[in-house]
Amino acid sequence: MRKATRAITRIYDARLASHGVNVNQFAMLRHIARAGDIALSRLAAQLVMDRTTLYRVLRPVEQAGWVETFPEAKGRGRRVRLTAGGEALLAGATADWQACQDDVRAHLGDDGWDRLYAASAAVLALEGDR
Repeated sequence: MRKATRAITRIYDARLASHGVNVNQFAMLRHIARAGDIALSRLAAQLVMDRTTLYRVLRPVEQAGWVETFPEAKGRGRRVRLTAGGEALLAGATADWQACQDDVRAHLGDDGWDRLYAASAAVLALEGDR
């Protein structure tokens, strides 16, 4: 399982490398884009990441100027939102990400793709049951 996960990560990372982003960063940026702005604690939970991992992925994305963090209006937490630079990055990288999705799907076939997604959903549900 770990070998397969690392292999798929390398495939997507190679496709996204020309944009200066890896697949973990890209996934985070897409999630933030869909949310508009989001509390970091909620983002970590939705991405199934602990906060340490979230900050490790977020730090270079913020340093690149693709997101900005800011304090919550109430409370001690922080929120994150996409910047114009992040929107531009997603606009450029999404076509390569989609091409990679299409390549993987073609390699696996529609049935294999569907089984992969079903297995992924089952694993995520298993973690949620803990």
